[in-house]
Amino acid sequence: MAELTQNEKRLLAALGKEERTFATPLAGLLGATPEAVVQWAHLAQEKGLVATERIVARELIYTDEGKRYLETGLPETQLLREIRQGATVEDLRKHAAFAIGFGQLRKKGLIRVTGSAVEKIPGASTDADEAALKNPAPDDPRTKDLIKRGILAEHETVQHKVSITAEGLALVQSGLDLRAETGTLTRDQIVSGTWRDCNFRRYDVKKLPRRLYPGKVHPYQRIIGEMREILLTMGFEELYGEIIQQCYWNFDALFQPQDHPAREMQDTFYLSETLPLPQGYEKVKAMHIDGGGTSSTGWGGTWKEEKARQCVLRTHTTCLSIQHLAAHRDPPVKAFAVGRVYRRETIDTTHLAEFEQLEGIVMDEDVTFANLLGILREFYNRMGLESVRFKPSYYPYTEPSLDAEAYVEGIGWVEMGGAGVFREEVTAPLGITCPVLAWGLGISRIAMLRLGLKDLRLLHKSDIQFLRETPVITDAEGGI
Repeated sequence: MAELTQNEKRLLAALGKEERTFATPLAGLLGATPEAVVQWAHLAQEKGLVATERIVARELIYTDEGKRYLETGLPETQLLREIRQGATVEDLRKHAAFAIGFGQLRKKGLIRVTGSAVEKIPGASTDADEAALKNPAPDDPRTKDLIKRGILAEHETVQHKVSITAEGLALVQSGLDLRAETGTLTRDQIVSGTWRDCNFRRYDVKKLPRRLYPGKVHPYQRIIGEMREILLTMGFEELYGEIIQQCYWNFDALFQPQDHPAREMQDTFYLSETLPLPQGYEKVKAMHIDGGGTSSTGWGGTWKEEKARQCVLRTHTTCLSIQHLAAHRDPPVKAFAVGRVYRRETIDTTHLAEFEQLEGIVMDEDVTFANLLGILREFYNRMGLESVRFKPSYYPYTEPSLDAEAYVEGIGWVEMGGAGVFREEVTAPLGITCPVLAWGLGISRIAMLRLGLKDLRLLHKSDIQFLRETPVITDAEGGI
């Protein structure tokens, strides 16, 4: 038999006298908490010395609201008493119980409402409901309704019954060494010789030590940090900006029409605040209406300043790039931003209403579309994605545009993000004449692939087991 701990011995000694009892009184005898006693009992149970039984008791209790209704009657009962011949909805509305009681009376079919007139249905009574309130029965549908209404509540208590087995009792009768155990040998004990009288705790050298989980950076944050480091070593500077953005920067300055579906309430989180338009907004306005004297024809129609002044939770981090370009119009510019963005998405395994995006821009005299492909390929290669390909795509503010895909073993080609060259309609109002390469990448998609996840929500849940077991393995590039 495995060695017993001192606490297991104490528990067996107590059970040798009581044979069967609950954890709470045992805790009083042993000077411990009931939780500790249950833990000791489970350890002893594994050795066949103790048996444990978990007893769950459920009872119905009255909420504060329920206690009040016990004295006054249910709202529907109170209101039913007030309904007399010729009663109207306005008459009943004066009663304190109207807000709840009127709806309940209609739901239970106890009243008839014709226009503003209210009359009782013949034989209408709430006696059965009142009886259920005073003497609730768990299986009664009326009781379940009272629970749903918050008048009653289910209270659960858990008790642990502990009993000693025949093997455990035999061990107690044979005698247990209940002397206090010593876990360490001190110098004073050796010098004085008192170690001879000590009851030293036995150690099992074959027993595996308790696994330790040192503190570490969240795996998702490690990946974001790795991306930052890669771009910084590639010569980019990092941009920062506010989560709340003006529609002008989030949409209009990027040549997104004001009637675009992405700007609807069902796709974007709008705020009540508005901000004044920046200096020079007229050029963006003209670009939308007729092309602003460039080769573009614009979107036509009207452009409303009040729509541009509205504020939203940013839907992408490209708004930071365009603001940076507006303040730095002379080349070269080489910058990126990592930030959270917000969209009205249905939350599931691959979609969230808030997520992180990696945004980057390069502006210089001679940069080309080929440079954009090279930058993206280099970034993905450094992230450990060796096979990368590109396919044509469409985005409102880039032309040409592309989607980047990476090959993942066991999955196939996975879309990673979009990129392109800013259109004349975006750069001309800012007075920029150089090409501007731009891209926006989904960080969470890369994180899912790197961590082998099937559910995006795990990146944000406080799942301690997931955080503990995710390995921290650093390769030559500093990644997981």
